[in-house]
Amino acid sequence: MKILIVVTSHDTLGATGRKTGFWLEEFAAPYYAFLDAGAELTLASPKGGQPPLDPKSDDPEAQTEATHRFRGDAQAQRRLAATLPLAEAQAADHDAVFYPGGHGPLWDLAEDPRSVKLIQNMLAAGKPVAAVCHAPGVLRHARTADGKPMVQGRQVTGFSNAEEAAVGLSQIVPFLVEDELVRLGAQYSRAEDWQPHVIADGLLITGQNPASSVGVAEALLERLRQ
Repeated sequence: MKILIVVTSHDTLGATGRKTGFWLEEFAAPYYAFLDAGAELTLASPKGGQPPLDPKSDDPEAQTEATHRFRGDAQAQRRLAATLPLAEAQAADHDAVFYPGGHGPLWDLAEDPRSVKLIQNMLAAGKPVAAVCHAPGVLRHARTADGKPMVQGRQVTGFSNAEEAAVGLSQIVPFLVEDELVRLGAQYSRAEDWQPHVIADGLLITGQNPASSVGVAEALLERLRQ
């Protein structure tokens, strides 16, 4: 069972001068769920090397058992610091791909043609694609073989408009995940703000927010065991 985890390389929150990146919980919880299930993991990012951590995800109130485990895991930290350049990650070498969120992916992975191709190749090969929180935004340019949006008619979720408003970034992000998925014809659903919500529609698995990261990982593992 080989799982590719693709993390953002983008570290700037629009023109605010503030930092962003990946959200620690959304990386750490799935990382350990996959590792503990015996998966062979490859970590990749657009630029390779150390991906930027969203500093807000290091706040005390954002910590979980998984983030504490990561902070005490020197091997995991070394692996994250040495991510493979995304250009070297091939769908043929993996059984599934998972995208953690944080705001960073809205700027780089959502627009990266290598990521789009990876997603399209994974799904075309019958391999699952999973994303949580802001990361479902990486699906925006993915298309089916006949050119339709990959999410059209599919049940999906992702960070909601209400949650984006709650963190005060609705006017900062390049697009709102909920609005974009709806625009593309997806059947978007959500739970109450900050509550777990995971949707599995065939090979496509999405989660709404950080509280959904474990559920997305478990749904992906379940799919791989079928």
